[in-house]
Amino acid sequence: SMPDLFQRVLLLKKSQIFSEVNTDDLKLVADLLEETSLKSGDRVFDKADYGDDMYIILDGVIGIVIGPGSDEYLAKLTTGDCFGEMNLLDELPRSAGAVVLEDVRLLKLGKQKLRGLILSYPELALGMLKALSLNLRNTNTRLNSGV
Repeated sequence: SMPDLFQRVLLLKKSQIFSEVNTDDLKLVADLLEETSLKSGDRVFDKADYGDDMYIILDGVIGIVIGPGSDEYLAKLTTGDCFGEMNLLDELPRSAGAVVLEDVRLLKLGKQKLRGLILSYPELALGMLKALSLNLRNTNTRLNSGV
């Protein structure tokens, strides 16, 4: 069963890109989420693919891989984690691949839907920009402190 609106909003709030977006705007985004299921061994996308979706994991495990056929995992993601979010903002190919390690249920957010929403609700974009800005500041602080 699809998680209710409240649960979906909380999942979005946990994702880096939507962490600073206000709850009312997140409800609008949560309405756009589609649920999809994939089996162990399935590939969500490969490195260098062009893709327009961000994913949030409801349950199961996803491995982020450097390249096709690689068994080297950059990360293993599970419930509540999100991936593919940069493709909501840029037109670049995927920087890594995502493969299903244990059967997953995912919530998928499409770029075109999100863009349509942003045109109607500019505050949404401002929240996303704020989150990205904070993330950049944190990265810069870490780099400058040599950590």
